[in-house]
Amino acid sequence: MVSKHTLKFKDLNCYECAEKIKNELLKISYISQINVDVLNQKLDLELNNSSNLDRKLEDIKKLCVQIEPEMNFVDSNKNTNNKLYPFTFGIFLFIISFFFKSSVQFSFLICFISYILIGSNVLKKTLFNLKKGILFDENTLMTIATIGAFLIGEFQEAVAVMIFSRIGEFIQDKAINKSRLSISKLMDIKPETANLEIENSIKTVHPSEIKIGDVIVVKPGEKIPLDGEIIFGESSLDTRALTGEFLPKEVKKDDLVLSGCINIDSLIKIKVSSEFKDSTVLKILNLVENAHSRKSNTENFITKFSKIYTPIVVLTAFLIGILPPLLIAGATFSTWIYRALIFLVISCPCALVISIPLSFFSGIGVASKNGILIKGSNYLEALNNISTIIFDKTGTLTEGKFFITKIQNKNCEKNELIELAALAESFSNHPIAKSILDYYNKDIDKSQIIKYEEIPGHGIIVNLENDTIIAGNNKIMNKFNINILDSTEDIGTKIYIAKNNLYMGYILISDKIKNNSSKTISNLKKIGIQDIIMLTGDNKKIAEKICNEIGITKFYPELLPNQKVEYVEKFTKTKKSKSNLIFVGDGINDAPSLAIADVGISMGSMGSDAAIEASDVVLIDDDPYKIIKAIKIANQTRKISIQNIVISLGVKLLVLFLGTLGLSSMWAAILSDVGVSIIVILNSVKILNKKI
Repeated sequence: MVSKHTLKFKDLNCYECAEKIKNELLKISYISQINVDVLNQKLDLELNNSSNLDRKLEDIKKLCVQIEPEMNFVDSNKNTNNKLYPFTFGIFLFIISFFFKSSVQFSFLICFISYILIGSNVLKKTLFNLKKGILFDENTLMTIATIGAFLIGEFQEAVAVMIFSRIGEFIQDKAINKSRLSISKLMDIKPETANLEIENSIKTVHPSEIKIGDVIVVKPGEKIPLDGEIIFGESSLDTRALTGEFLPKEVKKDDLVLSGCINIDSLIKIKVSSEFKDSTVLKILNLVENAHSRKSNTENFITKFSKIYTPIVVLTAFLIGILPPLLIAGATFSTWIYRALIFLVISCPCALVISIPLSFFSGIGVASKNGILIKGSNYLEALNNISTIIFDKTGTLTEGKFFITKIQNKNCEKNELIELAALAESFSNHPIAKSILDYYNKDIDKSQIIKYEEIPGHGIIVNLENDTIIAGNNKIMNKFNINILDSTEDIGTKIYIAKNNLYMGYILISDKIKNNSSKTISNLKKIGIQDIIMLTGDNKKIAEKICNEIGITKFYPELLPNQKVEYVEKFTKTKKSKSNLIFVGDGINDAPSLAIADVGISMGSMGSDAAIEASDVVLIDDDPYKIIKAIKIANQTRKISIQNIVISLGVKLLVLFLGTLGLSSMWAAILSDVGVSIIVILNSVKILNKKI
């Protein structure tokens, strides 16, 4: 039986170590899947055999600590402060060694003890790697460089390499932990309690105990613990944690509210519409926590690059130390081996390996702060190369909140026409159906409905005991040869109603364009995306009117759900090479199109669960302008990752060149390696403080 487990850990900020842990654990027969999440400090495991579970989990922890000795599992009794004592004593001995430089043997002894105390973890990792056949990594580079320094009599420099490496790791850990804390603060939206109304009393419980249909009370200053509909009161909500918007949102009776928002003004009562495990707040947290498991192409390239890079560095260092003394007159082995050791020290790829994933994680974090959930680094990177963007209309560019603007009866009274329409739409979740039911505003006796059939893109057929009601567009009327006798040119969606194949009239329903739709389209054009398309099931006149208002020139009306998918497939094939296509939608019918697109963006508030599940990016508050923000964040993240690559490689190449010519010492190599790591890490997290 497959079982899933998460082990929380601390003190692991090394991506190469995480990759080694993953590879070694996958060799164990009972582990089928694993993800080592460095930034969230957790180990996600999937075991195909859960017998003797406690022993297996302990074995997994032991193996992890073998690979990375400083790794500390949260539930272990390991005292992390103890590791400071040998380091401190090692520093003391290192300082003492400078007073005994005249005595080579004593200086060697003191430096060697200091070296073991300070560099034991590096040596342990190197020995473990050698046992496992892993010959090349940054620990191997450090070990070769420092042992080489001892062999040529540079004892203090050998110890200094280990000291500054440890200091660099400490500073890196602090910087990474600070960025992790910044992001976790952004995500500090999980409610711990809920006020459950039971008869005339209130009971404080954990949100997981609340069921759908229960009523909860939210007082001013409290977080809304679950999604639902306001049944009493009106107030203002602070939605910053979800949407990034600073202006309060006014809400009243019958409005839908999302978990994670903070009630500002007055007491409200909410009828719960989803369980805690399915709530918006938990979906956000799960999406952000799991986003790093999907790596960008840049991250994958850096991982592969470091695997190839390290063996090349070791071979090059070997050639630098051996060939010049053999080929150049007067060249000595001690001089060129020293230069080779400098080459090894400066070549450690840790700055790149840490900073690139961190920059993408920071980008995902700042997107979350702005109400944009990006499900992986790969999708964040894909937002940089957009050539085509396709919008669904209803609920995406328009509010998706329909209202009746006209009732045209023919062979019945208006009240009867509305009643027939309400009966026909009583089982539908479509926004149009909801607008009819809201307008009717009476209880419907669904027991009189014998059969209910919905024909996608056409309408609904309802069989009663003695009557058949047909409601939908002109396609369904033509299908049953019903003459609708309608020559009007109203702008809106017409729902034609027929009873026993006799035309009874129509109901005109209109939608409202979202406030930011026009602004979104104009900004997409400004940033160079010219191929902007709208797909809709509405008729040509409605589609044309909306497109004219918001600035879209290319649209395809009167489409069935399967036809929308066909258009997305078509444009995916004809887009520019090495560019990406975005599809933006919200309904359950949009799920296939969202999945096909290079980047699928769904509306998180109005959107269906299927659309959110199939999409790659979720806009929490359904604001289309967040697409512009997402693209800006993606551009900024790419800019930072490129800067990190240029800084890391540029400084390293410069010091490598100077070291090879004998113009740089090992001290310079050590300081530049640590310095570059700190610079690129700080550069990676600076996006967290930027206003997008």
